[in-house]
Amino acid sequence: MNNVQNETLLDPTPGDPNGYVTKDGMWAAIPWGKKFIIVYKGQQVHTCNNYKSAKTYIQKAAKGASVSTLDEFL
Repeated sequence: MNNVQNETLLDPTPGDPNGYVTKDGMWAAIPWGKKFIIVYKGQQVHTCNNYKSAKTYIQKAAKGASVSTLDEFL
């Protein structure tokens, strides 16, 4: 009899997390099937094959986006 509510809780090699959001809430990696969709300010900008590549993409893009924030204020 299997009475475990969360079957993946006991999995020794769990799958990817449910997603990723930056602290400022501007970037997010949302699971979509076995892939992750990258969303920036509510717009889909990229698709990645796994959680690690999605997080790396966001970190690199967020560094570049922080440089160009002056344009938003002008």
